[in-house]
Amino acid sequence: MADDELEAIRRQRMSELQAKHGNGSNDQQGQQEAKQRDTEMRHSILAQVLDQAARGRLSNLAMVKPDKAQAVENYLIQMARYGKLAGKITESGLIEILEKVSQQTDKTTKVTFNRRRVMDSDDEEED
Repeated sequence: MADDELEAIRRQRMSELQAKHGNGSNDQQGQQEAKQRDTEMRHSILAQVLDQAARGRLSNLAMVKPDKAQAVENYLIQMARYGKLAGKITESGLIEILEKVSQQTDKTTKVTFNRRRVMDSDDEEED
């Protein structure tokens, strides 16, 4: 992906944001349009970065775990913006990225039993 394309997208987005903040009317509609443009921009960047199989896997992940898919998309877009991607990412490359993101966001579950000693028949001594 060429740096010139990314820079053009950034400039376009910046001008749209500046135009949006200049207009005070229809704020909610402007927010919806900005959100839509943002998602379109994300999809176009991901289409340039990922091959067809990888895009399919990412969309399947988005259905099951949208927050994890969002993190992977952000990671891919950031790598594309900084020019760290050599070519299109294949499905196996996406799986490696998913494993990295999973390790970074791995949560451990801790279960604690809080037993109350009220009316416990074992504690009382019977005569």
